[in-house]
Amino acid sequence: MDELGTNPEGLSPDQVTAAQEKYGRNVLKEGKKKTPFQIFLGQFRDLLVIVLIAAAVISALTGDARSTLVILGVLVINAVLGTVQEVKAQKSLNALKQLSSPHVKVMRGGQKMEIDSAELVPGDIVIAEAGDMIAADGRIIENYSLQVNESSLTGESTNIDKKEQTLAKELSLADRVNMVYSGSLVTYGRAVICVTATGMNTEIGKIAALMNQAKERKTPLQKSLDQFSSHLAAGILVISAIVFGLQLYRGMDIMDALLFAVALAVAAIPEALGSIVTIVQAMGTQKMAREHAIIKNLSAVESLGSVSVICSDKTGTLTQNKMTVRELYIGGEVLSVQQIDLTQQLHRYLLYDAVLTNDSTLVDGKGIGDPTEYALLDMYQKIADSAFDHEHESLTAEDLRHILGRVGEVPFDSDRKLMSTKHLIHGVPTVFTKGAVDVLLERCDRIRFRDQEGSPFVCPITDADRQKILEQNQKFSERGLRVLAFSYKETEEELTLETENHFTFLGLVSEMDPPREESADAVRKAAEAGIRTVMITGDHKVTAQAIARKIGIFHEGDLAVTGMELDAMSEEELEDKVEKISVYARVSPENKIRIVKAWQKKGHIVSMTGDGVNDAPALKQADIGVAMGITGTEVSKDAASMILTDDNFATIIQAVANGRTVYENIRNAVLYLLSGNLSAIIAVIFASLAGMPVPFLAVQLLFINLVTDSLPALAIGMEPEHGAILRRKPRDPKARLMDKCFVRRMALQGGMIAAVVIAAYLQGLAISAEMACTMAFSTLTLARLLHGFNCRGTESLIKLGFRRNPYSLGAFAIGFVLVLLALFTGFGRSLFSVLPLSGFQFLTILILAAIPTLVIQIIRIIRERTRK
Repeated sequence: MDELGTNPEGLSPDQVTAAQEKYGRNVLKEGKKKTPFQIFLGQFRDLLVIVLIAAAVISALTGDARSTLVILGVLVINAVLGTVQEVKAQKSLNALKQLSSPHVKVMRGGQKMEIDSAELVPGDIVIAEAGDMIAADGRIIENYSLQVNESSLTGESTNIDKKEQTLAKELSLADRVNMVYSGSLVTYGRAVICVTATGMNTEIGKIAALMNQAKERKTPLQKSLDQFSSHLAAGILVISAIVFGLQLYRGMDIMDALLFAVALAVAAIPEALGSIVTIVQAMGTQKMAREHAIIKNLSAVESLGSVSVICSDKTGTLTQNKMTVRELYIGGEVLSVQQIDLTQQLHRYLLYDAVLTNDSTLVDGKGIGDPTEYALLDMYQKIADSAFDHEHESLTAEDLRHILGRVGEVPFDSDRKLMSTKHLIHGVPTVFTKGAVDVLLERCDRIRFRDQEGSPFVCPITDADRQKILEQNQKFSERGLRVLAFSYKETEEELTLETENHFTFLGLVSEMDPPREESADAVRKAAEAGIRTVMITGDHKVTAQAIARKIGIFHEGDLAVTGMELDAMSEEELEDKVEKISVYARVSPENKIRIVKAWQKKGHIVSMTGDGVNDAPALKQADIGVAMGITGTEVSKDAASMILTDDNFATIIQAVANGRTVYENIRNAVLYLLSGNLSAIIAVIFASLAGMPVPFLAVQLLFINLVTDSLPALAIGMEPEHGAILRRKPRDPKARLMDKCFVRRMALQGGMIAAVVIAAYLQGLAISAEMACTMAFSTLTLARLLHGFNCRGTESLIKLGFRRNPYSLGAFAIGFVLVLLALFTGFGRSLFSVLPLSGFQFLTILILAAIPTLVIQIIRIIRERTRK
């Protein structure tokens, strides 16, 4: 600490600033990322683009400068669009990574505070507790049963017991038990640590080069689309080869035939598919982040749409997470907070217990730590403030902790459901313990009362006393109150797990965490969406049932079971009953995994919420693990797929709606691309088989590909969520993106567009082959632009509304202007080989192009009215 210029109070602001300038931010340098220019060049690596470049070279060699310029122009514009999309996606995902970065508790200038791990510097004093992620290398100063999992560094899966003493000789990393290392997880206990190295100077920083080799994995949807695209490309290349052969057979020049066949292939294959999927998913995750749900990986977006069961924690997620002490049970009577008297030793000892067996802190009225614990500190402060007059400042919880410092402790864990600390009270070694009522009561053999004069006395606890305490606990629980029990003992023996017994019972404290106002509505929406909500909590069964009933989770005929009752069930029995159980109380980490697995065996996609170390295994087991951003431990956040920045159950339901919307938008964008491309293929095959001139020139197909692919498809991907999305059943995860219904819609819509294009082509052919090309080209481009409105959803535009998606209007407007420039300017007509159109001919094109959209919209309106 001397070497780093620090002390137990932590660094001063000036020291922090100086250290940050010297050492930089506590982050690992990532591998070199592609620059926008490298991304731009990468757009030309596609096989079909290479073929097209070859075609441009061939056109130049044959003297067709116009085709060469158009091909190269289209390639550059497509590459620019692809680059912009990829850079946007990268920025979105980087922003999400920053949002989900770990936080750490530090002492700075004598003040305990929470900061972003990237702000840590050598010399910082860090308080690490069970559930935290170690964010920098450090030396242990104070140790309280700390256990750390260092498997990310050492490969050793077992937890390491840490010590604070000096080690005599140079040891391997795994044997340096007085040190902690960045990237490891605190699984038990707590410690005060002095940061010795940050960023690339940490042990994990030394192997950062290996981490930088890791590549982003594609999501299941992207893999599925890649596979589909490769099959589609093969099929279209075969069709292009056939068309090439037919054109040669009909006497077309070999270079013109080759250029046309290549252009057909490029126009038919949806090159924008991959980038559109990525950008839509990235934009979706950004929207979710703004709505308090951080998605850690893109595959979670896809899974969200299939969630059919949400196993939710109660405290903070379904409730307000604003615990306040309501009533206390001391000396056989129920008292309000205002009735607690510091001059009475029995009351004072219970307050000592509440403050000293407590790792939370109140800073400027804001709690840092567990809400149940800082509610106890808030209770103490109110009592202390009222006990002192205005002239004398009250004794704060931190003052009391400083005066009665810990000389030993056994931290809380979810299996014991207890926490014990040892102190010197008036020179007498005293152990204070708090925990679950039923667990602590079993370890008490005495009870403390006060006589009529108010003097305290201790006597053996009787069965009648136990019964009275349990009855009072039941009364509190039935009102939805959370109850903690408190006890103590005076002893010289060392405080260990084995010595947590023979306590004297002090009393009960009941706390209330009222349900969130939006919880009941969110549970109702989940039910409408076909999603079952199950409450899993460490609270008493009666308390859990009371809250679950208020929110709408527990109904008549539902079951509520405890962890012990669950342990007694066989796997077969649990599978039979799992769909009837709405509330699980007093559960262990193993219980949570069993519950998730039981639902998964029934074929459900399960989301699980959690905030503690003990929740991490179940969060990983669940299809969508959801960690709490405010109260959640770093271990739980690391294990989860999604982090709630507001710890609110309603946010999960909103995220599910967003997940469904993103998937639906991608599906609609794919439908738009494939149905439009199919129409071009049908028109070309029709003309080739009929022995007619080609309906499109190569440059026209390239224009169609540019104008009608990327922007309208992206606009469809930006379609906002609509109410109906949560009234549908969850999507079957095994269902293919392109099922029979999708293929049928694609074929019908593509066929309708092809029909009007062929009609325009035939009408133009009566004048000349050039006019046939002009009318077919114009009709296909406009019909596809209008078709973008159809693909926004399955409802009519009357129901969807035009204003809800301004992007679709913008994409249509840009496309329409470009078509007008191609048809009605000298440069455009020369570039794309189109003839001047009369007013009647242009009107004919507009009517024909609008027919598929009008037919689709009329059918949808009739269907909607029939349903009504």
